[in-house]
Amino acid sequence: MTSTARNRVQNARSAKTPIVLGALVAALVPAAASAHEINWNVGVASEYIGKGIGKSNGEIAPFGSVEVSTGQVYASVFASAAELSQGADAETITQVGWRPTLGDIKFDLAVLNRDLPGSRDGVDSNYFEYQADATRAFGRVTTRLRVNYSPDGFAATQEAWWIELQGSMALTPKTKASAAIADRSADGGAEYTAWNAGVKHKLTDNATLDVRWFDTADHGLGEPYEGRLVASISFSL
Repeated sequence: MTSTARNRVQNARSAKTPIVLGALVAALVPAAASAHEINWNVGVASEYIGKGIGKSNGEIAPFGSVEVSTGQVYASVFASAAELSQGADAETITQVGWRPTLGDIKFDLAVLNRDLPGSRDGVDSNYFEYQADATRAFGRVTTRLRVNYSPDGFAATQEAWWIELQGSMALTPKTKASAAIADRSADGGAEYTAWNAGVKHKLTDNATLDVRWFDTADHGLGEPYEGRLVASISFSL
């Protein structure tokens, strides 16, 4: 695809973005009116991590989210401070999804819109992802398989896949240990294997502390891909 054609595609996608986001917000409103649950969450992390890599340049990152659900259907918005080389100073994720259960397996099927405001002019900073989670418990151990696909990702990235397997185990009624390993493949973007391991502890009914080590097998891709210890505290409202 020529640069002119790519710019036309990016401009068309940018024009559609407000329409799509408007539709997502419109879906949120009726859900809120008859919602069984509205969950708010705010917190701060020693660094913002996305898909296994550092995305706030080692800086502290406040974050927050709100989710509205009715039955198995939900809509949510998440935002965090960020600091990327392409100029972005935040990342927002708007998501709509469905959480059905089939036998012992819980599914979470969602469409996500990611936006990185502050990115330099000409950087394709708004894109969609399609994500499927399958979770199953085996006694004290819970496993989750996540498959995330983007047909046209951030900046120069075209198709991209993120496939992650996570396992967690309750150590006490308030403490859970978990670990995950994932593979990212991308056309025109970074490809790497990432993993993390850590502990999450409920300090109170509304406050949770998470301490976790993140790393990848590809440190040569740059500082964001190197190992780091990240702590975060969040408060549900």
